[in-house]
Amino acid sequence: MSVRKREWTTPKGVEKSAWVVDYVDTTGKRRLKTFAKKKEADAFSATASVEVREGTHVADRETVTVEAASKLWIASTKAAGLERSSIEDYERTLRLHIIPFIGATRLNALTTARLRSFEDELRLAGRSASMTKRVLTSLGTLLVDAQERGLVVRNAAREMRSRRGSKADRQEKRQKGRLKVGVDIPTRDEVKALLAAAGGRWRPLIMTATFCGLRASELRGLRWKDVDTESRLIRVHQRADRFNDIGQPKSISGERTLPAPPLVINALREWKLACPKRDSGKTDDAGEKIMVHDLVFPNGSGKVEQLNNVLRRGLHPTWVAAGVTVETGELDKEGKPVLASKYSGLHCLRHWFASWCINRREDGGLGLPPKLVQERMGHSTIAMTMDTYGHLFPRDDDGSELAAAADFVLA
Repeated sequence: MSVRKREWTTPKGVEKSAWVVDYVDTTGKRRLKTFAKKKEADAFSATASVEVREGTHVADRETVTVEAASKLWIASTKAAGLERSSIEDYERTLRLHIIPFIGATRLNALTTARLRSFEDELRLAGRSASMTKRVLTSLGTLLVDAQERGLVVRNAAREMRSRRGSKADRQEKRQKGRLKVGVDIPTRDEVKALLAAAGGRWRPLIMTATFCGLRASELRGLRWKDVDTESRLIRVHQRADRFNDIGQPKSISGERTLPAPPLVINALREWKLACPKRDSGKTDDAGEKIMVHDLVFPNGSGKVEQLNNVLRRGLHPTWVAAGVTVETGELDKEGKPVLASKYSGLHCLRHWFASWCINRREDGGLGLPPKLVQERMGHSTIAMTMDTYGHLFPRDDDGSELAAAADFVLA
């Protein structure tokens, strides 16, 4: 690899000069790269020499733009069988937050400095800090795919994240704040009122969410064959995404077996008598369709229930009936304030379940240890459990406001 000065005269008689790096890449091809300054040529020569020796060098002509690499990445996610919802999220992030800003940029031009500028552009365009972080995470994954294809050497997005390290994590936690009882986590009295107001087809679902902590997708994908009423166990083996497609749990740890309190099992036994059945696609000897119990919480046709229906028709009206509401700032036809559910989704009940596990008493002792709480929640790491719920664990043998078992909540 050599660095030499090149001088020439243009057709108009103007004398010009430049510095050229002459080298042979990992494929045996001769490459020439031109720079205006010698120090730039020397810097490239030093870096390229190491990359060629290690077999990782990618010439400019061999790389592609971010937009072209994104198409290859999406194709690989589809080939790998990722969930439809995940792929759509990636495509939306690319379409709205990456391609409009750096889609025409070549991968080898994505330096740390360029990504810092990209961050600033996102913020000036109105993207939140959490969205900016999410975009850079997706970009980092895209660059991993490009690295495996030999389209780029460096993953500047991962390098930048690694350089910031725990400082960025601490800042993010401070911005997010801790989960608060009465704000993010329903209080004991609110849960008691919710269960008292729950009725019909929504009661068993709400009780299962409250005392088993399943995610909304896991509840919608729960099958009767995974509910063992004799052993009082619920097995989580699948979930339904927002497109109602059935797939694997969110992570390996998401596949788990949970003990269910007697009041949940009793509610499920009663519900099974009225639960809609699904057409099995088979007929009996008389030519009648054979209907079977499949999903525990299906829609009227025995198929996957829409999450929006669970919230709009079930959970939110029950919160309102329980008196756990906030004013929307609007008035109805009679001039009275319009009330809405204080909590927006099912995840607040999952938070409550974690708090209950942490602080409930069993045989005079304290709540469950962190590792067991992690298993019950289906978290991939103990760090996730402690980062989210660590502040709820009792201190000095003193339980929190949520130190209560199911019978105490319902008393």
